[in-house]
Amino acid sequence: MIKQYMLSIILLMLFVGLASHTASAAYSILNMNTTITLNSNTTAHVREVIDVYVSNDFYKQYENERLALNLSLSQWQSIIGSSLVEHIVNTKYGVYNFKFLPGPLSRYRNGYVAKLFMSYNVKNVTSYKNTAPRTFLYIFNNKVFNFKHAASGEVLSNYTTLTIILPKNAQIKDVYPASDLPAEAFSNGYTKIRSISWNKGEPLASFKLTFEITESLQNEVGKFFLAAYRYFGIFTYIILGAIILLFIFYTYLKASR
Repeated sequence: MIKQYMLSIILLMLFVGLASHTASAAYSILNMNTTITLNSNTTAHVREVIDVYVSNDFYKQYENERLALNLSLSQWQSIIGSSLVEHIVNTKYGVYNFKFLPGPLSRYRNGYVAKLFMSYNVKNVTSYKNTAPRTFLYIFNNKVFNFKHAASGEVLSNYTTLTIILPKNAQIKDVYPASDLPAEAFSNGYTKIRSISWNKGEPLASFKLTFEITESLQNEVGKFFLAAYRYFGIFTYIILGAIILLFIFYTYLKASR
């Protein structure tokens, strides 16, 4: 009786081990590129491209799931595994406009590979402070990261590349760890660099990125009149017209003296 009981346990363990091995062999992530495009209003647009390996036995299942366009992200996670979402920017910072597109399969070694595309917007990725007239210092909020967790904190997986694209006219002031690409970025002090990347294995627990944007006088004036229009509405044009007429009248009086 005891022998039969022990045999049943061993068979059950073998079955569970075989099932988990089959599941892991069915889908596995080969490569992932995450691109975060920062906006000057503290939001960001994120685009992720994930290369997923699909074994021969699961070709049909993937195709069926792909055609079921109403599948949620959590359902895809249950199909592919938890690694599908461990890189998505933390949802508590306000993820919106989320889109997910599983691509077609193509032959890869002894199985297939498919590209999964994700895109979404995120709030509060940066914060900023006014440090001089028309000059703003932006600070990246590294708490938005949701990558793989190691003993030291978050870290890029062995198959992941992270790229951050800065707003136009931004000048990097400080970055840690030093970016892997472009190669010349560190040596030239990140001058005129808008896009920086980190490759596999980089630690993110102490990630730091600050950059500065100096607005043109034209942008500052434009913001002023936009704010005035939001407050006064159509009367903004009347006020502006009155100011112009007063200026013309004052110039005329001054010239006639």
